[in-house]
Amino acid sequence: MGPTSDKRSTTTPGMRHRALGQTGEDLAADFLQRQGMVIIERNFRCPRGEIDIIARDGEAIVFVEVKTRRTLALGSPLEAVTGAKLRRIRMLSGIWLRRQSEFYPAIRIDALGIVMEPEPDYSHRRNVQVDS
Repeated sequence: MGPTSDKRSTTTPGMRHRALGQTGEDLAADFLQRQGMVIIERNFRCPRGEIDIIARDGEAIVFVEVKTRRTLALGSPLEAVTGAKLRRIRMLSGIWLRRQSEFYPAIRIDALGIVMEPEPDYSHRRNVQVDS
């Protein structure tokens, strides 16, 4: 291929989606740190699922679900944080906590939505409640 060759993108929609998610998680970690939180772990995975970010906020341990969208054309990213998703995070948080030697006097689940365009806009919901 010469310098004037037509180089077409070899990325697939799935690859672009993962890249957007990774960018969103990077921005989310930076945002949370600016809010005074300490990032403990990112992308905790086990056979039952994944937690995007685990952080410490004072004495509380915070399990953060991050949703990123390019625009609001499909609605707010926080609309994708469903009751089923929150129940899964609650279950996964229990798995993570059982593996820790440290005691955490408070835990919570936060949701952080990021809309990328025209510039990153953050919507942080603290202590999102899980429907029973």
